[in-house]
Amino acid sequence: MPAPDRSGQAGRDWEIDESCIDCDVARQLAPQTVVRLGSRSVLARQPSDAREHRALERAAAACPVRAIRRGPGRIGEAPFPMRIEGEVHLCGHNSARTFGANAYLVRRPEGNLLVDTPRWTSSLAASYERLGGIAHILLTHRDHTAHARRFAEHFGSRVWIHEGDADAAPYADTVLRGTGPTEVLPGVTALPVPGHTRGSTVYVVDERYCFTGDTLYWSRTARDLEVFETVLWYSRPELIDSLLRLARRTRFAWVLPGHGDRCHRPAEELHERLLDLVARMRRRSPRPLDIGAVEW
Repeated sequence: MPAPDRSGQAGRDWEIDESCIDCDVARQLAPQTVVRLGSRSVLARQPSDAREHRALERAAAACPVRAIRRGPGRIGEAPFPMRIEGEVHLCGHNSARTFGANAYLVRRPEGNLLVDTPRWTSSLAASYERLGGIAHILLTHRDHTAHARRFAEHFGSRVWIHEGDADAAPYADTVLRGTGPTEVLPGVTALPVPGHTRGSTVYVVDERYCFTGDTLYWSRTARDLEVFETVLWYSRPELIDSLLRLARRTRFAWVLPGHGDRCHRPAEELHERLLDLVARMRRRSPRPLDIGAVEW
């Protein structure tokens, strides 16, 4: 890992202050210049070209605690939503109320989807109006419900959540039950995966994109699929069962989590990696709850 750029931290140009909550968002969006040091993000160096400046602009707009600034200069308008592939976009504008969780916009002819939500602002809502509004809000679990009511009321969206976490979104008009799959729209399936929370749910779109909430992510440390084992709020045994059930029911080429890195691999490779993850979890001992021990 490069040594942190202390001069940049001092405010000469770009800087990341000590309010950083270690949510990993900046490191995902600007990996060339932002690294982890202890329990926070720091600048490894100042950006060297326009592309790296643009990445830091995105990171600044996404940072849930506004810890990223550019000296006396004005930060440009970040290009969010940011296209990931096709009509799948990263929302940015992450919220401190969800510990900086990522949210996603999926544009569909039948009506656009939000998977979890960014922080609410009227200007952000207006930008979604220009894209056709939001027909459905798909909540992955209770930790990511903070702004869903505001978006739902503004757009008249249908809100989906599982019964296990429904008390966190009493305004939801569609409550998923049990562990069986439910069709949200043609090509969009809700798959309950209790484990991280009682009501955790993943959403699979077009058998290609799997929006995993806090159930599953790509770990840069392990260079593999992983779970947030030190922040399991409900049941580790049920999570193992859920992951195996997910592997048996569907295939996907993208893992798009709320926390942790995204990844794109051939569907069969991700299927094998998911089965390997289940096997690893069965072999290793449970770990104590410790949010600071997450292996990003």
